Formats: sequence, C-alpha cells, structure tokens
Amino acid sequence: MTTGHSAHGHTVVDLRSDTVTRPTPAMRRAIAEAEVGDDVFGEDPTILRLEAMAAERLGKEAGLFVPSGTMANQIAIRIHTRAGDELLCEAGGHPFNYEAGGAAMLSGVSSRPLQGQRGLLDPTMVAASFRPVDPHFSPITLLIVEDTSNRGGGSVHPLPLLDALAGTAHDRGAATHLDGARLWNAVVASGESAERRLRGYDTVSMCLSKGLGAPVGSVLVGPAALMERARRFRKALGGGMRQAGILAAAGVHALEHHIDRLADDHARARVLAEGLQGLGLEVRPPETNMVYVKVDDGAHAVNVLAESGVRALAVSPTELRLVLHLDVDDEGVAAAIGAFRRLV
Repeated sequence: MTTGHSAHGHTVVDLRSDTVTRPTPAMRRAIAEAEVGDDVFGEDPTILRLEAMAAERLGKEAGLFVPSGTMANQIAIRIHTRAGDELLCEAGGHPFNYEAGGAAMLSGVSSRPLQGQRGLLDPTMVAASFRPVDPHFSPITLLIVEDTSNRGGGSVHPLPLLDALAGTAHDRGAATHLDGARLWNAVVASGESAERRLRGYDTVSMCLSKGLGAPVGSVLVGPAALMERARRFRKALGGGMRQAGILAAAGVHALEHHIDRLADDHARARVLAEGLQGLGLEVRPPETNMVYVKVDDGAHAVNVLAESGVRALAVSPTELRLVLHLDVDDEGVAAAIGAFRRLV
C-alpha cells in the first residue's frame, strides 16, 4: 500500500516527507545496469548524461551532479558571493533554516531573512532591502527564491512573481539562485515549462530524491563557466564521487519517468485535505503535494497517528505537515484519513 511496515507488522503510511521514497523496481534495474566511470576524472558517462539532461530541461548551459540539495545550494552561494557579503531569502526558506548555517560557515556570508506570504517574497520588500553603497553596509549580492515553498505549504510562485523577483535583484547588481528542491511540482502544478519559469535565475538546484523518487542526489545548473567553479567547490566539500553513475542512473530514470506522475501526488493531497476538512480540521488548501493541518497538540497527534500506522511530522506545536509521494497510493490516503478520526 505505501512505505513499509512497523515493528508490529502493520502497514505504515509515511507522510513525513517525500524524501522517504524508495527506488521503484524499474529504477533499481536502471541503477544495476548503469554504465560508470570515474566522475572526478570526468569519465562517468551516466553522470555526464544526467548533467546534460538536467541543464537542457531547465534551460541552462551546464549541470553538476551533487550528493544533496543542501550541497547544491551552498555551492551556489559560494560561487555568487564573497566573504562579508549578504544574501536575501524568505524567512522560512531551506538555506536559512535547514542547512546548518552553511552560508556563514562555508562562504562567510550573512543572510537576511524577509517575511513572505505563503513563503512567497514581495518584490517591493526585496527592492527596499538594498541599501546605498557605503563602507558600513554589507553588499547584497544574491537573492535566493525557493519554489515550491516548503514552509509556505508547497506553494507555487506565479510566473510574473518569479520574473519580478529576479528582475529586482538583477537591476541592483545581485545574482539570483532558485532553490528548486521541488521545482518539478511547481512545473506540473502551473503547466508552464521549467525553462520558462527559471529564465530569470542564474543558477538553479534541482532535487532528485524528493518527489522524483531517486535515492540520492541533486543537480546544480547554470552558466558553464560558473559550473566549472562549482566543480572545484564540490571537490572541496567532499562531493567529488567516483563511480557515482549508479546514483545518477536513478536521476536519469526519474527525469524520464517520474515527472508527469507528480500530478497524482497533487490530486491525492487534495483528496486528503478534503477528507481532513470533512472531519472538522483546519487545513491549508494544498497547491501541490503538501497538506498542512492544525491540531491541538502536535506531539500528541504524531503519537496517536503512529499508533494507527501513519507517520506525520509536527512543524509547530499545533500544525502537522503531510507530504504525498510515489509510495502513497489511494489506499494510503484513505488510511490516513481514518487515522485522523482518532484526533477529533
């Protein structure tokens, strides 16, 4: 039905994150049959194929395969900034909240979080954050946008907003990076091409191990010259792997077979949200594959759901995040709704 079995042998519906997905049988075959070489020598054909495929689909010149989305984002910060610079990001964004202070630790850069609505920044607020050139001020050299916005509820940036944010930064001499951990969810939900949505962004990170269902990896894409610099920083961070084509093969398979099916996750998120609303619970209307639901006590709710074989994540004392993915089917959604009946 879904993502595994509990210690008691019961089927488990794991809604904590789309990172819990496991390779499908077809993806496992692709991994087993992958042609490999030494990637640090630039000789792994499957990694080269994945990097070229990602760059082409996202409308950029070149790509770089890395072990994680965090590494992709941190390399992007490093190539766009110098020590003492400042970057702008949304207050709930991943690089500011969930990357272990990497911008300060690895690049010597301070981060200024701006409060958005549903995780989406206001271009006017971004523009007002830039200050005159003055020895007292850190130069703002990078704007990071996260699409979809995780803490915003899986929210999708409207295309005019993506363009306006990028234009605002570029007009003031700053670079732009899009944290695309779930960019394909935004592409599928909007019906707009990835290349068009990402047109204004100098670099983009794309995660393979969330909705796309690969076990490991992300791709950073951008101008070829920047990706060559990025390759050096990947090596310095310990991301230079050897016969990693066995990992990249999963990414190739995901890009070829798992993008369109994200619409199934979005549809199931709507069914789940409607079911929870039918129980009288307050739910944020889902835009993609995430359902945020209010509860009286988050920790208690997580424990009660776990007793019924449903795993959820409390993102605040009174709110749970439920994430749909390829290991959760219609039966799993029905089981989750049934488990929530114990909370009402």
